[in-house]
Amino acid sequence: MMSAALLTGTPLAGRVAVVSGASSGMGAVTAERLAELGATVVVLARRKDKLDDVVKNIDAAGGTALALTVDVTDRDAVQVAADQVADRFGKADLVFNNAGVQLISGIEELKVDDWQRQIDLNITGLMNVIAAFLPHLTDSAAQGRPADLINTSSIAATRILAKFSVYSGTKAYISHLTRLLRVELGAKMVRVATIEPGMVDTELPDHVTDPDASKLMADLIRDIDVLQSADIAETVAFMAAVPRHVNLTEITILPTAQAI
Repeated sequence: MMSAALLTGTPLAGRVAVVSGASSGMGAVTAERLAELGATVVVLARRKDKLDDVVKNIDAAGGTALALTVDVTDRDAVQVAADQVADRFGKADLVFNNAGVQLISGIEELKVDDWQRQIDLNITGLMNVIAAFLPHLTDSAAQGRPADLINTSSIAATRILAKFSVYSGTKAYISHLTRLLRVELGAKMVRVATIEPGMVDTELPDHVTDPDASKLMADLIRDIDVLQSADIAETVAFMAAVPRHVNLTEITILPTAQAI
């Protein structure tokens, strides 16, 4: 398979990047790629052992990284993490707001705990990260530096798929929130963007227990050349590396052969 890496050199040198949901998959690979391109990277997630592995990979490649074990649904804990970032490296100017969970079920099954978990992580967790790090971003922008808030949504935000209702609803919230935030923050030179990936070969589908949804995802992985985490990482890096006056606001990333 052709390498996803397109950027060269260290176009993110001097940047301080924060990646949530960084213990595996898209978050982990993106953190490693941002560090490779010169950024100092802080990785946030609940699983300390996995975060430590990401930091070891970055250190081994000559980069700089810090792991902070944080549950993003805990607002106070996220704020403490933001303060630790500022104390250690200065204020963050690149936030990849990536933590999320996908739990698929028919609405009549009334899996209300699954509904709540998705709302808590995909919406409340995302908002907690924004609340804690937005002052970092606005300050960085005011000093004339690039400032990026990149939220992870999904093509589920716009596709109509049976049994995806709550998950899709949380992702639709993220996509539309991002459009609205641009209105307020773009004038302050804070770039706000969302990525909406299609099928990515990560552990996210492992959380799916519904047989219909599991089959849909398994069939895609078996039948087509699906996206890899490195594809997402390179896209996020490119969004942050373009000139400061350029805001790639909403990027849908699909496997070429994915029809749904």
